Amino acid sequence: MSRGLVKLFIYCMVFTVSLPLWAQNTINSVRVWPSPDSTRVVFDLDDKPDFSYFMLKNPSRLVVDLEGTNKLETLPKVPSKHQLVSKLRYSKPKNKHSVRLVFELTGAIKPVIFSLAPTGPYKNRLVVDLYDRSQPSQVVTPAQTAAKKRQLNQERDIVIAIDAGHGGEDPGSIGPSGTYEKDITLQIAKRLERMIDAERGMISRMVRSGDYFVKLDTRTNRARQKKADFLVSIHADAFTSPGPNGASVWVLSLRRANSEIGKWIEDKEKHSELLGGAADVIKDAANEKYLAQALLDMSMDHSMKTGLSVADEVVKELRKVAKMHKKHPQHASLAVLKSPDIPSILVETGFISNPREEQLLKSANYQERLAKAMFTSIKNYYLRNPPDDSLFAKLKSQYPTKHKVRPGESLSMLSGRYGVSISKIKQVNKLSSNTLFIGQELDIPQG
Repeated sequence: MSRGLVKLFIYCMVFTVSLPLWAQNTINSVRVWPSPDSTRVVFDLDDKPDFSYFMLKNPSRLVVDLEGTNKLETLPKVPSKHQLVSKLRYSKPKNKHSVRLVFELTGAIKPVIFSLAPTGPYKNRLVVDLYDRSQPSQVVTPAQTAAKKRQLNQERDIVIAIDAGHGGEDPGSIGPSGTYEKDITLQIAKRLERMIDAERGMISRMVRSGDYFVKLDTRTNRARQKKADFLVSIHADAFTSPGPNGASVWVLSLRRANSEIGKWIEDKEKHSELLGGAADVIKDAANEKYLAQALLDMSMDHSMKTGLSVADEVVKELRKVAKMHKKHPQHASLAVLKSPDIPSILVETGFISNPREEQLLKSANYQERLAKAMFTSIKNYYLRNPPDDSLFAKLKSQYPTKHKVRPGESLSMLSGRYGVSISKIKQVNKLSSNTLFIGQELDIPQG
């Protein structure tokens, strides 16, 4: 081999070894997400980020260094609604191959910073979560809450927690024309919120009120902190093909999902955690062990029965509004349904992957009718089964009990069972004789 070829070979080897040192990661975009108690900033990058960070005081700042990374020409301005961050800017990097980002802060914060691998519509990401230290979150476990008696006032409002699925970093399913599930669910949730708050004896509590991500386990915790009597989680279904359509209602299953769509929904829920990101993405082992024990508790038994009863009501009402994908409540093992002390359902309002239903779900009129169906169902259930300390319990006398006549029943038998005089039953139902017919529906006034 000639001396010239040897030199060329050595040069190529040195060049190949040096490539990783010269290679630069690239920041493609920066997204800022608001939430009531935190601010999330997401950096979209070509490759996995090599990062480090530290805090500075007087004034308060968070400094993040990205090794081997190119600058994005313009950083986004931080909207005023982000009360924790006043400005995001560059500073002098520690070396010529790195980028230094500075978060100018308005007060004491707790930073949680982590990278996320590519998934769904996103590439590599660096997530910076900033939590307000002045408002420490209260961690309340289901077991602790189930063991405590509610400290509630007499004649209280029935509290309905409304969970708009997905949000922020997690768009949920995306329709053929680009509609985000997270936007549809929030719009329907706000309509349901308005209806509940307008009803005397009921009040709503939103799990998320804007476009930000809430972890799955945090959703039920937030409902619990608000002393929710019931949780309704709103979603828009999707599938790998555009054919499936129709609404469905889901309740917790002790077994695996009972349909192919159910398995798809379970997988999508786990996928949402990866999209939204978390430092502790799905702790299966610990949670499943606890839930296996909690599900045997009477509290969970009551929650599941209540959830199924309301689900039956919702299916009946939705039939008047939408085509039903399933005619009966379906069962799946979903995190948002697993609270042992809060009855809950998940409503799939339609298939956003179906072009026709995507357009329906974007319609204000259709959203209003869907919300009305959910509201009517929940209200009717609690009119019949009000908590003892609620205003609904006090007002129950205004809503007579419905009774369908069975073989062998008579007015005297119903009078004794309900503690109401025969004449009162006849008067309310405008009966001219004591004869009853099988299947006849009667209004039974309160005794």
